[in-house]
Amino acid sequence: MGSWAVAALDLLYPALCPVCREALGEGRRDPLCGTCWAGITRIGPPYCATCGVPLPTFDGERSPGAVRRCPACLAEPPAFDYARAAAQYSGPLREALHELKFHGQRALAVPLADLLVEQCAGALPAAIDALVPVPLGRARERERGFNQAALIAERVAGALGVPARPRWLTRVRPTQPQSDLGAAERQANVRNAFHATPALAGHLVVVDDVLTTGATVTECARALRAAGARRVGVLTVARVVGLTL
Repeated sequence: MGSWAVAALDLLYPALCPVCREALGEGRRDPLCGTCWAGITRIGPPYCATCGVPLPTFDGERSPGAVRRCPACLAEPPAFDYARAAAQYSGPLREALHELKFHGQRALAVPLADLLVEQCAGALPAAIDALVPVPLGRARERERGFNQAALIAERVAGALGVPARPRWLTRVRPTQPQSDLGAAERQANVRNAFHATPALAGHLVVVDDVLTTGATVTECARALRAAGARRVGVLTVARVVGLTL
């Protein structure tokens, strides 16, 4: 639809942002308004070369392009090769993800996937073979009507020119919602909860909406490696900053 048609429709039926309920206005990224889009706290360098957590900068730092890793990854490297997130899980982004997941606002998957591409595509290694969304349990996906990770992965895959493979990972047992659990409980909750298609190979990237402690994507990475994946990365729209993996 052309910009003139959108403007005409907005005059007749003003479009409201699902996060703040205000008119979309200038800078809009439908269905997010310009204010909410601008209010997202993006993640940029410097960050840990492994887990992607933002790192502090220091005056007189040896080299702006130097490879740096956080203490947690130096002490115990994670099961995945790298993780990247577009922005911090706070403010408008947190509310947008809640609207997507819990209130059926599927259209939000479009700007959130675009945010992921805009912030992270340039930092990804070359030769990615496929994107693999984190699967929901059957009952939860049936109740929700969709898998938000799959919606995001499909659009990101189109932008990167690689396939999305939602059937390559399955959740083999029901799990509790991770948001209700502490770090240790999250790890136990998802341990051995995923199974990957046998005889996988190449460079695969797990896609999810939020990275908190990393328990879910870690288990997904382990399942993909057990099935033969040579390299496993992680992409998420948001991550909780202030927690170590």
